[in-house]
Amino acid sequence: MSVKPFSLKSSDVLAVGLMTFALFLGAGNMIFPPILGQQAGSELIPALAGFLLTGVGLPLLGVVAAARLGGGLDRFTQDLPKGVALVTGIVLYLAIGPLFAAPRTGIVAYEMGIAPFLADGVSALSYFSVAFFAVVLVLALNPGKLIDLIGKLITPMLVLVLLAIGLGVFLFPLGEIRATSDMTSPLIKGFKEGYQTMDTLGALVFGIVIISSLRQRGVTDKKLITRYTIQAGLIAAVGLCLVYMTLGYLGATSFEVAPEATNGAEILTAYVYASFGQAGLIALALCIVLACLTTAVGLMTACGEYFSKVVPFVSYRTWVIGSTLISALIANVGLNELLSLTIPALYAIYPVAISLILLCLVRERLSNPGRIFMFTLLPVAAVGLTDGLVAGQIEAIAPVANLLDQLPLAEHDLGWILPGVLGFVTALLPLGRERQNAAESATA
Repeated sequence: MSVKPFSLKSSDVLAVGLMTFALFLGAGNMIFPPILGQQAGSELIPALAGFLLTGVGLPLLGVVAAARLGGGLDRFTQDLPKGVALVTGIVLYLAIGPLFAAPRTGIVAYEMGIAPFLADGVSALSYFSVAFFAVVLVLALNPGKLIDLIGKLITPMLVLVLLAIGLGVFLFPLGEIRATSDMTSPLIKGFKEGYQTMDTLGALVFGIVIISSLRQRGVTDKKLITRYTIQAGLIAAVGLCLVYMTLGYLGATSFEVAPEATNGAEILTAYVYASFGQAGLIALALCIVLACLTTAVGLMTACGEYFSKVVPFVSYRTWVIGSTLISALIANVGLNELLSLTIPALYAIYPVAISLILLCLVRERLSNPGRIFMFTLLPVAAVGLTDGLVAGQIEAIAPVANLLDQLPLAEHDLGWILPGVLGFVTALLPLGRERQNAAESATA
């Protein structure tokens, strides 16, 4: 007699879904839809559609792929040569850790939690970054119930603040959506802006977190784990869509309150102050600072665990200290400067991450995944790296860039798509001939 596998109640699935939502909704992500909305103006809908494709759709596909693979980054890269898999892992963890995502948590916490309360022209970023990452270091070196408690308290608080902002934005907008002529190809613009959430990169790592959470709740059946992981991803995707659409609309109606804003943090703080006054600004600041703190601790912990496995003779403690110090130093460049540094790196990394997720979604149907993965990812990586170097204004790459500019969609930094497709098809063709020859031999 077979034993029926343990299954979760709907409330438990919802809890895992909300946990997944909290994983992806880093406080730093909230700064991108407002500035996109303000820049898009009357072109808000196509711009937001593009943003949701990369800011929500691709992370959801990453969660689905993780569910089908049954693991995290190690499962995504299992068909790559060990050296390539190692480089992929290192680049990914550096991007979501000390080089970009972690410093951004500190800067966003400062821009939205401290800067609005300082006199004009006064900057305390260097002092704040030292204090912020000192707390991050202490918590990352002593992971325990404190950070869990903070996380459980902050996510509901942040949701309540976002709900209040959303009601204010839609019921009592502070301005009208204006026509703009500054943005060409708003769909593509939104698509590339969605890179900056880094959630597609996070999906390669967070999958194992969701799966582990399900296993801790008693779910052991592989099919149920896959189903619940996908359901959790869908719940998170719905939540992220609502948040990003609200913040995008907020930005589109913010010309009156933040006419000279240079980033989304300035727009959001100005809008909240105009709508809810000093009390609203304080509530937002508290939630953002604590949410950024928990995100930074999670990133430093993840980086410490990964790099201590890759280089086992260097301890977890040493890796966490080093990663935190680097994050604190980079945070001092300021938000606009960090974002300008991040974009070239994401142009290089994102095409590979997108292609890897798509390949893993169809992996079960591939007879030789290793060959197909390499044939697809190598040209994608080459074109993506070139786009990143061009965005970083590296003049030495100009001859190669001029050649690749002939590719379709190259003007939108999407020239990697055709080489990836051609690489994929090329890898399939010999396999098709081999199967045909085998079938002919069998019938002979």
